[in-house]
Amino acid sequence: MAGQFFWHELITTDPKAAAKFYCDVVGWTAQDASVPGQDYTVFNAKDQGVGGMFRISEEMASHGARPAWMGYVAVDDVDAMAAKVKREGGKIHREPIEIPGVIRLALAADPQGAVFYIAKGLRADAPPPLPIGMPGTVGWNELMAVDWQAAFAFYEKLFGWTKDQAVDMGPIGTYQLFAAGGPAIGAMMNKPAALPVPFWGYYFNVPSIDAGTAKIKAGGGKILNGPMEVPGGQWIVQAMDPQGAAFNLVAPGH
Repeated sequence: MAGQFFWHELITTDPKAAAKFYCDVVGWTAQDASVPGQDYTVFNAKDQGVGGMFRISEEMASHGARPAWMGYVAVDDVDAMAAKVKREGGKIHREPIEIPGVIRLALAADPQGAVFYIAKGLRADAPPPLPIGMPGTVGWNELMAVDWQAAFAFYEKLFGWTKDQAVDMGPIGTYQLFAAGGPAIGAMMNKPAALPVPFWGYYFNVPSIDAGTAKIKAGGGKILNGPMEVPGGQWIVQAMDPQGAAFNLVAPGH
């Protein structure tokens, strides 16, 4: 599991509204998993947690935090990986912390500024991963970089990722797929100039892209791009939720 994205987390200004929106759009159920001093919601697909959500605190907002989705990459040793991130030119925005019996994690950024978590689950009874492509799971992890080749070299050193297929996207450049010991789990490309900063984006599996798009609109979200067909025959739509977090849907067809 090391090197795989295994959890995705939303920070938002209105968890109650966001929970309703994503449950309607993606088909999740929301479960309260709060602990003393920290409200937390788990998003479930088929009664198994695939992601979480919590409110942006005043302190986080004062440091520039805005609604966004974050990805967790599994590692065998969080502290050792945090040190490696620094050695390879990245940053650790939050040093390793532990939720006893649940997870140890650190908040990192690559040398170009894209943010991600490194984490190790501590539950002995953690369930196996859900089937690839199942509705409600995350189907794709996409990095918009300043220089995808330099970014790939960084992540390759950290997680052992390998290059998969490279897709020529014409004027916008190469779309480089990457894998973590199996089928491709995501891709990297150079971001358009209109995007201000590098970032990771995530695609949630849904049965129908047309139905998903309609639900986004009905829930007050905004369509940024698509729906459109991508190489391989799948369909995607890129969107923003009502609180301003960017997200994407992917489906096998209309």
